[in-house]
Amino acid sequence: MTDALLTATGIEVTYGATHGLLGKSGGGHKVLHGIDVSINRGETIGIVGESGSGKTTLGRALLRLVDVSAGEIRFDGSDITHMPDNAMRPLRRRMQMIFQDPMASLNPRHTIRRILVEPLLLHGLAKSRKEADAHVVEILERVTLPQACLDRSPHELSGGQRQRVGIARAALLKPDFVLADEIVSGLDVSTQAQVLNLLKELSRDLGLSMAFISHDLSVIRAVCDRVYVMRQGRVVEEGSCERVFTAPAVSYTRILLDAIPLPEIDPEWLGRRTEHEDAA
Repeated sequence: MTDALLTATGIEVTYGATHGLLGKSGGGHKVLHGIDVSINRGETIGIVGESGSGKTTLGRALLRLVDVSAGEIRFDGSDITHMPDNAMRPLRRRMQMIFQDPMASLNPRHTIRRILVEPLLLHGLAKSRKEADAHVVEILERVTLPQACLDRSPHELSGGQRQRVGIARAALLKPDFVLADEIVSGLDVSTQAQVLNLLKELSRDLGLSMAFISHDLSVIRAVCDRVYVMRQGRVVEEGSCERVFTAPAVSYTRILLDAIPLPEIDPEWLGRRTEHEDAA
């Protein structure tokens, strides 16, 4: 019996394809070419590759945010490949995404309180606004944000604080799977460590399965169990982080490793305590 929560088999994504009367597609630009991915319960995988490799498209396909033109996606045993929106809606709470740019994903017209409270009410995880507020206060403590943030707008927070709001919004819904897409790429090194440590703690405490998309292989090695290396819409290598980083099987992976700015990858950098936190 498999322990996989999410699997993708032979998936392809084609943008701009046309569909004829017999349902056959033609033309368009194929972005993914027969990708196989599996994510076990409680496991964190990394998806890496250069710009244009298809890693973000793969992540969005796993969440059914883009349609696949071929292949199959299964979540918790159910085939969701072409599941209609009304059937997918209950699963949306269980499959969350943390976006690269929190300013683009947080409504600038809403306060942080409203941004966090409304999803709880929408998905029926709180029976009243008072109960939702209590859940929000609790999660703020988990993500080390002061309660004073609740009555602020996104633009009044720092980049690290906004990213932790995005993490809080996803964690509040008690998902089974979280996709994190380049979520620390715009943060300084100290804030990156804070955010990544927070994700590791939440993943451990809540039993989350995660897919972490990043071009930074040091980040992948620090937080992931396995890694998928992508090039031109294909997976060219897959394996445990330890194996891939110490003995890459393909030359492309070696090129990515050699492109890391540090002379040697430091797997311990995430564990170092930082000297400051974001200002409240």
